[in-house]
Amino acid sequence: MSETPVKQQNTAAYYGQAVASFALALTAVTVGIYQLDASGWIRAFLAVSVLYLTTSAFTLAKVVRDRQEADQIVSRVDQARLEKYLADHDPFKPVA
Repeated sequence: MSETPVKQQNTAAYYGQAVASFALALTAVTVGIYQLDASGWIRAFLAVSVLYLTTSAFTLAKVVRDRQEADQIVSRVDQARLEKYLADHDPFKPVA
């Protein structure tokens, strides 16, 4: 008796909302840095910092996702081993 894991699928609307939200946030920060009353070096530093933060956030999200997928695979392998063991084990089988 094996349970088939349900794979959750994001809807197109959810995906679109995530992309739009990211684009809006990045645009707002870019405009804010551009409009900032500071020297070019300070604005450049802030722009590079935002880019670094953005790439770090993407990397962190990927690492978390990969770890979660690896844990699910290990869990499925352990479950399959347990099911095989239970299927092979017959408590009423006479000892040879």
